Amino acid sequence: MSFIAFLVLGLIAGAIAKLILPGRQGGGWLVTLLLGVVGALLGGWLGGLLFGANLGDFWSIQTWLLAIVGSIIVLLIWGLLTGRRSRRA
Repeated sequence: MSFIAFLVLGLIAGAIAKLILPGRQGGGWLVTLLLGVVGALLGGWLGGLLFGANLGDFWSIQTWLLAIVGSIIVLLIWGLLTGRRSRRA
């Protein structure tokens, strides 16, 4: 998969993860989309490590599911980190 396709996948996966997660996460849509790219990278890495997943095909459901799950994980961690900061202030 090309770098541009990976970025598009991450951006869309971040938006889907934002829609799936209940409540408000810290940051706006730009932060969410950037975290989606990080989450897609995390999901792809974990999928390859744990399941031996081949993530070379952009239209594979396996690629999309791993990217969305990775984005959800990253958004949850982000929400925990930003939630703690706002309570301290």
